[in-house]
Amino acid sequence: MSEIILTPEQIENKLERIAYQILEANGDNQTIIIAGVVSNGFAVAKRIIHHLKANSSKDILSCEIIINKKNPRNPIQTTLTSNDYKDKSVVLVDDVLHSGTTLIYAVKHFLSVPLKQCKTAVLVDRNHKKFPIKADYKGVSLSTSINENVAVQVKPNGFTAILD
Repeated sequence: MSEIILTPEQIENKLERIAYQILEANGDNQTIIIAGVVSNGFAVAKRIIHHLKANSSKDILSCEIIINKKNPRNPIQTTLTSNDYKDKSVVLVDDVLHSGTTLIYAVKHFLSVPLKQCKTAVLVDRNHKKFPIKADYKGVSLSTSINENVAVQVKPNGFTAILD
């Protein structure tokens, strides 16, 4: 039986809070790249971008990270070129941080050029990491069993986080 962890209203509040944290950490940076992992991570990134633009005059650029989650060592594609994010502040966004595999390979991709800073943001951090990656910004941190699954449902009227 599924249990709702976060309602759409709670998620929007958490994403707005994450946006404020990103702004605080980027006081000196005029341009911020928000890069979301396809597909739910990018949906979460777009909501963060919405809150950033509503509360700041900074240049907020959107980037979609296309990564094969089953084989993250395959070449990663992004909707921005490396020149677009070179010497910029980048925030990598995903919906749920499970093992850290997706985010660690995404970080590796972005580090092929010099960056001002590279941070990570997730809606749900599960605390079952296989790699040394942490969420700099997170909506909620859950201590779940390895057999439980956390999923974010993306719907037109908002997101819901559930535990199976």
